[in-house]
Amino acid sequence: MLTTLSIRNIVLIDALDLEFGRGLGVLTGETGAGKSILLDALGLVLGARADSALVRGGEEQASVSASFEFDAMPSAITEALADAEVELEPGEPLIIRRRLKADGGSKAWVNDQPVGVALLRQLAGALVELHGQHDDRGLVNPKGHRDLLDRYAGANVAKVAAAWNAWHTARKALEVAQADIEQARADQDLLLAHLSELTNIEPVEGEEEQLAGARSDMQKGEKLAGDLEELRLVWDGSEAPLARLRSAARKLDRIAPEHPLLADALASLDRAVIEAGEAEEKLEAAAEALTHDPLELDRIETRLFELRALARKHDCQVDDLPEVMRTLRARLDAIEQGDADLADLEKAEKAAGETYRKAAEALHNARVKAGGKLDKAVASELAPLKLDAARFQTSVTVLPEERWGASGMDAVEFLIATNPGADFAPLNKIASGGELSRFILALKVALAEQGGAATVIFDEIDRGVGGSVASAIGERLARLASDGQLLAVTHSPQVAARGSTHYLIAKSSSGTVTKTSVARLDAEGRQEEIARMLSGAEVTPEARAQADRLLEGV
Repeated sequence: MLTTLSIRNIVLIDALDLEFGRGLGVLTGETGAGKSILLDALGLVLGARADSALVRGGEEQASVSASFEFDAMPSAITEALADAEVELEPGEPLIIRRRLKADGGSKAWVNDQPVGVALLRQLAGALVELHGQHDDRGLVNPKGHRDLLDRYAGANVAKVAAAWNAWHTARKALEVAQADIEQARADQDLLLAHLSELTNIEPVEGEEEQLAGARSDMQKGEKLAGDLEELRLVWDGSEAPLARLRSAARKLDRIAPEHPLLADALASLDRAVIEAGEAEEKLEAAAEALTHDPLELDRIETRLFELRALARKHDCQVDDLPEVMRTLRARLDAIEQGDADLADLEKAEKAAGETYRKAAEALHNARVKAGGKLDKAVASELAPLKLDAARFQTSVTVLPEERWGASGMDAVEFLIATNPGADFAPLNKIASGGELSRFILALKVALAEQGGAATVIFDEIDRGVGGSVASAIGERLARLASDGQLLAVTHSPQVAARGSTHYLIAKSSSGTVTKTSVARLDAEGRQEEIARMLSGAEVTPEARAQADRLLEGV
């Protein structure tokens, strides 16, 4: 609920700090005293348009700060703050501040954290519900009527939402499967051609690297063929240098015992023969590895060309071609299996649809029943509010199937007819300002247990009525405020007498300076203000006595 409101330099208010509590708070004062200024100031912290005309003349800027406290923070507020990354400690009051410059522009803060005005508007619906002469939100807005009726009916909307989500999921799965199969059938001939082409080649993962390596070796052998052939003369044949070296070693072996130096020479020659033999083996192995076979090279190059061409065709790597084959086979298998799968999906979609329809129809019936009950509850409130000829109707209309959703199959709207025989129409299309406020009050009383904003404000709901009607309005406002917070701007002494707190709004002038002030009245001040409201400018003893009777009567 709203606990404090601080205003600086707004129109006729230079500095004002107000505290509010639970129950019914009434704001009174002479016409033109500045009651609308308070509502305009509160509107700023609720995201209203920043109008520089609100800045007090001669000042550079104005500001408004409002503090709200809750027994349990509404989820709509916590979610909005979380989305905006605004931190709020448990149990901490919500403080909204708005600053407005005389040359245009404004800034806003929530608990000293800068925010956009859009967040204030998002929070406003859960903070303050304002009903006045030009109300176009709250209960007047048809967008909220369905939720209000559901809460009044105690309807299990969550069950319908779950059924809707299940149906939507099943329908989406069916549509995707149908689209896949239709596309597969359209591409069936192409799929078969692609698969046949790949099957004929039968690509193997890792094959490209292996073929490329073999081709590279053969191409190197082609380049080195002449050099290897010349080197072969070193060891190939009886006249080759290596053969002569071995022959020399055998001869030296026979005479080596004749002298130590011959033995040393033989040892050196043996090492040379061994090293040369190893070189011979490696050269022969290299020659074999680098053997250039034109036919094999041509086969390898043809294979690589075909594999790479297919990879380009399917926009993938060569090593991915085996997976492409598996995918093509799976798509062709899906065509054959598709009818069976579709039958299962169609069955699941139909079952989910039936479940949703049953849940939505049950919700529809609950809404119709609750609508009739609500109509009677509102009707019982109309006569005391001098709306005897008016009629109220809760319209529950089944929507076309394409507009069904998680909230069911219905559109809900509150309608009224103000004259006998007149057609029903939306609240704000028919009722005058005073009638609309009283209709809203009747509906609020009927829906009293169904929640709403933390603070409810009625602006001059008693305009144009008096006597028993004003008493009826005051009694209902007090009833609504019994377990919450309701503020009423009023000109009716019967309504003012019902208040648990009373604020007097007054305007004073000193020279060329005019100011609006607000004071919280004590018991004596309340008696005097209600007496003024009863008698006018001159407060008479009779008016004070009547004020006492009004205050004692509540």
